[in-house]
Amino acid sequence: MYSIVILGAGNVASHMFQAFQASEKCSVVQVYNHQPESLKAFEKSAATTTDLSELIEADMYLLCLKDDVIESIAEQIQTKSGIIAHTSGSQSILKALNSAVFYPLQTFSKESKLNYSKIPFCLEANSEENLKILKTIASCISSEVFEISSAQRQTLHLAAVFVCNFTNHLYAIGESICKDDDMPFDILKALIRETSAKVQTNSPSKVQTGPAIRNDESTIKRHLSQLQNQNQKDIYQLITQSILQKHDKL
Repeated sequence: MYSIVILGAGNVASHMFQAFQASEKCSVVQVYNHQPESLKAFEKSAATTTDLSELIEADMYLLCLKDDVIESIAEQIQTKSGIIAHTSGSQSILKALNSAVFYPLQTFSKESKLNYSKIPFCLEANSEENLKILKTIASCISSEVFEISSAQRQTLHLAAVFVCNFTNHLYAIGESICKDDDMPFDILKALIRETSAKVQTNSPSKVQTGPAIRNDESTIKRHLSQLQNQNQKDIYQLITQSILQKHDKL
């Protein structure tokens, strides 16, 4: 049984806690957070603490923390013998002893239920021995386990911002446009599902549709005239131009 201490109590920490607690080969033995009220959700299943000096010995210390505090927290727990792994997509592996990366490539919200076995885990460690342990631990909760370098992971994180964060923002704009004309956003959900389904089996470039790829100038002009929000108009023009340039090269 691998013992794990989770540092953090946000979205990623909550889901990692659930994933490991559901595993027969891993157990979260302690959760740390500097705010005591954030630890209430974990108290029934694991020990909790707000004091780094009270961390117990474990096989892995999983830092599910904001990027700007990861290095500082890691330095403060260097006396621990276990692997110190962070879950950041954009931070490089730390230079400290027994450092590693345990990056789940997924978007996390506390209210969402996820199939952890299908989440890709991107791993990196500063030794072959630690990497072997990481792979074993990751395989306890997922069948999608990859050895990925810091440079590759940072590239993946950049791509993820486009396909996830930016796409969700476009959903929010679409919702706002619907609301402005008293229409429910739900009408668009069948289209969203089909668009998402297509890229599961096709290259996104091969299934692009819409007025931009058709170079339908009259529709594009009408859309721009409908948009009263200048920010939305700029986004529409920029993405339209990007689609035109992309498919001119194909």
